[in-house]
Amino acid sequence: MGNIILEEFIILENGYERGENMSEELFRMEGICKNFPGVKALDDVSFSVNKGEVHGLVGENGAGKSTLMKIMSGVYKEDSGKIFIEGEEVNINSVAKAQELGIAIIFQELNLCPHLTVANNIYLGRPPLKRKLISDKKMHQDAKRVLDDLGINISTHEIVSNLSVAKQQMVEIAKAISQKSRILVLDEPTAALTEKEIEQLFDIIRNLQKKGVGMVYISHRIEELEEICERVTVLRDGQYIGTRNYKDMTVDELVNMIVGRPLEDKYPKKIREIGEVCFEAKNLKRKDIVNVEKIEVRKGEILGIAGLMGSGRTELARLIFGADKADSKELYMDGKPITVNNPGQAIASGIGYVTEDRKFDGLALDLDVQYNTNMAHLRHISRYGFIDDKEGKRNAQEYKGLLKIKTPSLRQKVRYLSGGNQQKIVLAKWLCNDAKLLIVDEPTRGIDVGAKFEVYELLNRLSDQGVSIIMISSDLPEILGMSDRILVIHEGTINGELDVKKTTQEEILYLAAGYNKMKKKAQ
Repeated sequence: MGNIILEEFIILENGYERGENMSEELFRMEGICKNFPGVKALDDVSFSVNKGEVHGLVGENGAGKSTLMKIMSGVYKEDSGKIFIEGEEVNINSVAKAQELGIAIIFQELNLCPHLTVANNIYLGRPPLKRKLISDKKMHQDAKRVLDDLGINISTHEIVSNLSVAKQQMVEIAKAISQKSRILVLDEPTAALTEKEIEQLFDIIRNLQKKGVGMVYISHRIEELEEICERVTVLRDGQYIGTRNYKDMTVDELVNMIVGRPLEDKYPKKIREIGEVCFEAKNLKRKDIVNVEKIEVRKGEILGIAGLMGSGRTELARLIFGADKADSKELYMDGKPITVNNPGQAIASGIGYVTEDRKFDGLALDLDVQYNTNMAHLRHISRYGFIDDKEGKRNAQEYKGLLKIKTPSLRQKVRYLSGGNQQKIVLAKWLCNDAKLLIVDEPTRGIDVGAKFEVYELLNRLSDQGVSIIMISSDLPEILGMSDRILVIHEGTINGELDVKKTTQEEILYLAAGYNKMKKKAQ
C-alpha cells in the first residue's frame, strides 16, 4: 500500500491552506433523473461540491436525497443526466467504480464487521502484503497513521463492537480516507451522537476540509447546517428547489424551501383537556439502571421524559412495556393492577411502545406496509388462525390516508420507504390497536421538519381522544413544546418534575446533569 496518507491531500505539499482553492469544483451532477415503478424519485436534479467544501443536502423524507447519493456512490444508475469529476465526465456504473473515482458514503447503518479489529475493518479486503502474505504489523502501522492524520484517538487493536457509535463512525471515515476518497457523503452522521461526540466529528470534518476533501452533509438538524456547511441544496418531491449560501439565508427561508410552506409554529398550539389518572407505575427497579418510585400519567396528557443519554430513559420505557425483566414493579391501568412481564401482556393491557430505533425493533423491514400496520393488531383481524387479508387491507388503507403515508402500494416493503413514512407506519401500528397508554421514544429522530410537524399534530389528536402519552426525547425544545409536564431522569432516578409553563432548557439540563445532587453533597 506504500504511503497511504492521501499524499495528494496533504495541505502544505499541495498548497492547500484553509480557504485557498476551496471554490474549485470537484464534483458535479447535471439533469439527473431516476424512476422506480410508480415513483419518479428524481426529476432533472443538479448538484455540485467544491474542493474542501461541506455542502448540505436537505429535504423532507422522500425528497430524493438518498436516491441522489446512491447514484453518486454507484448503488443506482441514473436513467438520464451527466456526472463530472474535476470537469471530466465519468460513468459511475457500480460501487467499485465510485470507489475507484474516490467517492465514499457513510450510511446511517454503519458497514463494519463488529467482530474484527479497527485495523482489520479499515483495510478489509485489501490488507497490506509482505512476500505475498498479509502483514498484520504493517496493517496496524498504516491504520494508526490514517487515524493520527485525522486526529482520531482509537487503538487499532480494539474490537469494533466494543466502540461507541461515534467511534465506529470515525472508523468508517478512516476506512474511506485510507482508500484515497476525495468525495465523502455523510448521511445523518449525528443521529445517535452526544453533543461532545458531535463536536469531535466536526473537528474531523474540518480536518478533512483542510485536505481538500469535498463532503456532502445530509441532515435534518438545521442548527448543524449553520455550523458546518458553506452551501445548502434543497430537494422536494424529487425536484431541485435551489442552492443557497447558508450565511445569506434565514432559518425560516430554509424551512420554507424544504416544506414548500411556512411553519408558523414548530409545535402546534394545543390546549388539552386532561382527565383522571389513567396509568400508574410504582417501585420500578432493575439492577442499578432504573430506580423509580412512582410515575402517573393522566388521560389526554403528554408526559415528557428528559435526561442525558445513558440516564435510564429508554430502560424505564422498556421496563413498563415488559421488554426487560424488572427486579420489581407495580403497574395500574384505570386504577386496576395489571401484569406486564412481556410485550404481549403490555399490548393486551392497552400499552403501545414506539421504540427509538424503528428499523431494529419497530418494523419488519422486509415485510410490506399492510403487514407492518397490522402487526400489533393481528388477533383482531384473524379468523380460525388465518389473517383476514381483506380486513387487513382496509385497515392499512385507512391509516395510510389518515397519516398521509407516501407509498406506491400497501405491498411495498417498508425498507424502501423514507424515514418519516417508516415512523408513521410505526405509529399506525399502535393507533389501530387502540392503545390507552402510548410510549414514544425519540418520535422524530431522523425525520424532516415537515414530517415532525405531522407527528406532533398526530400526538395532539391522540391526546384529544384521551390517550395518555409518555414522550422521551433528547430534543429539549421538542420536550418543552409538546409536553404538559416533564420528568427529568438522572442515573436511573427521577431528579425533578417541572411545569413546562415555568421552566427552561437550562433548568432541564441542570437536573439532567445532576448538579442539584452535587450541590447537596457539597453542603
